[in-house]
Formats: sequence, structure tokens, C-alpha cells
Amino acid sequence: MRLPVFFAAPHRVMFLSGTVQALAIMAFWSLEVGGRYAGLWPLPAWPLLSVFPPALLHALLTAYGVFPLFVFGFILTAGPRWQGAPESSRRDYLPPFGLLACGWLLVWFALLMPQLLIAGLVLVLGGWVLVALTLTRIARHRMTERDHIVFVALAAWLGTAGLLAFLAFAAGASMVWARLGIALAVGGFLLPIFLTVAHRMLPFFTSSAVPGYVVHRPLWALRALIGLGLAHSALTFFEQTQWRWLVDVPAMLVAGRLSWLWWSRKAVENRMLSVLHVSFAWLSPAFALFAVQSLLHSTLPGFLGQAPLHALTLGFFASMLIGMVSRVTMGHSGRPVAADDAMWAAFCTMQVAALLRVVSELPGLPGMYHLMLLSSALWLAAFAVWAWRFAPALWRPRADGKPG
Repeated sequence: MRLPVFFAAPHRVMFLSGTVQALAIMAFWSLEVGGRYAGLWPLPAWPLLSVFPPALLHALLTAYGVFPLFVFGFILTAGPRWQGAPESSRRDYLPPFGLLACGWLLVWFALLMPQLLIAGLVLVLGGWVLVALTLTRIARHRMTERDHIVFVALAAWLGTAGLLAFLAFAAGASMVWARLGIALAVGGFLLPIFLTVAHRMLPFFTSSAVPGYVVHRPLWALRALIGLGLAHSALTFFEQTQWRWLVDVPAMLVAGRLSWLWWSRKAVENRMLSVLHVSFAWLSPAFALFAVQSLLHSTLPGFLGQAPLHALTLGFFASMLIGMVSRVTMGHSGRPVAADDAMWAAFCTMQVAALLRVVSELPGLPGMYHLMLLSSALWLAAFAVWAWRFAPALWRPRADGKPG
């Protein structure tokens, strides 16, 4: 690895650290599911898990330790271009990268030495604050259309607040703080970010590859989905599941409308575009599952379990991540932007993982935890295939000889 090359662009350092995190977290979680829930093997006695519930650690590591690293790499690369601002300098991304990498390393060591957990989360929080400040500065750059970068900056601050809530829980506060951290991670940070990026980039990418494609980018739909997502998370946090359908049904309809507007037969014949369109198509069914769960809350409490959440996080977030990150990695390494067999295999594997995780929550289904384990293993396999094909481009010089 040539360090000057590796440190030359924000997507390089953030994507590689996100890849390492994804592989480590899903390997750890597969081990936990197989041992703790499926009872297939004895588990190591991790001291941290005696004071920090495994499911909450999984939520923390995934929501704040995997997705954000890819998100930050993407936005610090694309955000300035959206606003016609100068490209991110090393001062914008290397200090937060250092804090995030060191912080998450301490969190991993905390499995054996729980006293390191707070120090690790403090470092991670510092990296988040630096990224949020940079995005706020970019959002203040004068442009005619600023909605997308403003939504991204606000989401970064909501994510910062959610991480602070998890830090409070780790320091001994009640479980309500961990629940707040999860609510802010999903509805305050991840959903607004993925919605904004899809709204901005999916029609643009499609129009650049499909002749005659008409770009539809209704701003009202983006604002509505972000607002409805925040309302959904608020109702979940305050344990008002029975009323959540009031926001989930409209969100389902708006997301379905966008999928219909953006869909193109010619687009889905292109593998790269198909990945993005299919990933976004998960959003409407995810909200439909949330709505069904809400409507049946009084008669069947807990119906569908975590199925709606994983339709959102695995189906929409993780699948879209593979498409967007692959596109940036190929485009910024001077290589043709096309979905090769490795990327397509990673994406298809993720679809199976998402479907299995949703199905595993169906009531009365035998072998539930074995399906969860298979889903987790397939997620690990999807990222392993992606890393094998694309990670080397993150530390090698661009194929076209250009800087960056």
C-alpha cells in the first residue's frame, strides 16, 4: 500500500475502513447468532457483553460503525461538487478519519476491556463532529439548489446526537438513551442520507445512460419522506406503535410513487442502474411492513418482529450502498463504470440476505435463528466479494494517471 495514494481522497480512507468494519462486524455477529441464538457452538466470554446487550452492540456497530464510514466518504467526495465548492482537502477528511478509525479500534478492544468503550466512543464522536462541521460549511456555499446538501448536513448532526445518546448509555444511563440512539441513527441519519443521495443521484445516473430518459426529481417527495421518517422514529421511540401506520402508509405511497417515476425498462437492462433501482424499490415494501405491524399491534403485538427494520436496513440501505460505493470507487479510480460479475454477485447475495432476514421473522417459522445466521453469513459473503474486487483500487493509483 502506498500511503500518499491511500490518503489522496476521502473515499479511499473512508471506504476501506468501512469495508474492514463491515467484514469484522458481520463476522462477529454471525458468530454471536450461531452461538448465542442458534446454539451451534460455544461462545467466547466477552466481558463487554455482560454489561452491554449484544443486540444493542450490533445496532451500535452497524448503524454508527459501518454505514457512516461509506456515507462520509461518498459525501465528502460528491458534496463539494454538488455545490460547486472546492474539493475536500486532507484537513477535511484525514483528522476525522483518524479519530473514527482509532475510536472504533478501541471499541473492538473493549470486548475484552470494557473500560475502553467510553474512550472509543468519545473519539468516534469527535470524528463525527468534524465531519458535521465540514458538511455544514459546504452547505453554506452559495448555490441555487442547496436542499440536498442541507439535508445531509442536518442528518449528520442528528447522527451526532444519536451517538451521544449511545455514549450516555455506555456511561451508565438508562436503556431509553440506547433506544434514542437507535431512533436517531435510523430515522435521523441513515434514512435522510440514503433518501437524499438517491433523490439526487439515481435520476441523474439513469439519464446519463438512457437516451431520452426524463428526469423527475420532485422536491416535495424528498421532504415528505424525510419528515415521515422522522415521525416514524419519534413514534417508535415513544412506543406509540399503534399510531405509526399514520405515517407509514403515506411514506409507502410516496416511496412507491418515486420508484414508479424513476423506473425504466431500459435502465434495468443496465446492471449498474438495475442495482440502484432495485435497491430503492425496497423502500416502499419496508414501509408497508411497518404499516402492517402497526395496524396489527393491538391484536398481534410484536407481529413481524424486526422484519420491517431489516427490509429497510438490508434491502434499501445495504443494497444501495453496494451500488453507490461501487460507482464512486470505479469512477474515481479511473476505471470504466460498469457492474462486473463480482459486483453483481455481491448485490444479488445481499438481496438473498435481506429476503432471508425478513422471512426469518415470520411467526411460527421453524429454524428462525438458523435463517438469521444464514442471512448474516450471506451479508458477510457479499462484502467479502466486494472487498476482493474493489478494495485494491482504494490504495492503488488511478488507472488513468490522474490525481485523487
